[in-house]
Amino acid sequence: MIDWVQIRQLEEDIGVEDFGEVVTLFMAEVDEAVSVLSNNRPKSPEDVASALHFLKGSAYNLGFKTFGDYCSEGEILAQNGQVGDVDLDKVISLYAESKTAFFSQASNHCSFEPG
Repeated sequence: MIDWVQIRQLEEDIGVEDFGEVVTLFMAEVDEAVSVLSNNRPKSPEDVASALHFLKGSAYNLGFKTFGDYCSEGEILAQNGQVGDVDLDKVISLYAESKTAFFSQASNHCSFEPG
């Protein structure tokens, strides 16, 4: 579910001292995007694809592999006009599961200490 190699690479790239701040910023941005997705379900293929594209990029940057993969699949479906085949509830639940997994295991894999 979590790509800890990506997490450690991100931590190395930005530095241990700034890593927690970057994780917090990423989480806040993704929390907001998921909230908007949850409360204001986009209907047009372009809006769904755009939302999933943003979430996909954020997910992969943060090492949320399963979530990113599902967003990528959904983005392709939406780009092909198959919005009805995109399960937005699954997008939301995968983010919640990924976030829980990250926070529960982060201290074992990187310098981030959930607070």
